[in-house]
Amino acid sequence: MFNKVILVGNLTRDVELRYLQSGTAVGTTGIAVNRRFKLSNGEQRDETLFIDITFFGRTAEIANQYL
Repeated sequence: MFNKVILVGNLTRDVELRYLQSGTAVGTTGIAVNRRFKLSNGEQRDETLFIDITFFGRTAEIANQYL
């Protein structure tokens, strides 16, 4: 089974690239995503979620180059 999630938001910091002893690249960053929802009484609320992201391998190197 394969799960797919698409998050659209703004980067909160630059990608921090490091390499493991095995030579595998690891990149970490974060994004901020806005979420709008209604409460049970009908009031609308906006909430900002801060999500940490980790990239591995070639994806980490590409993210570091372009993000």
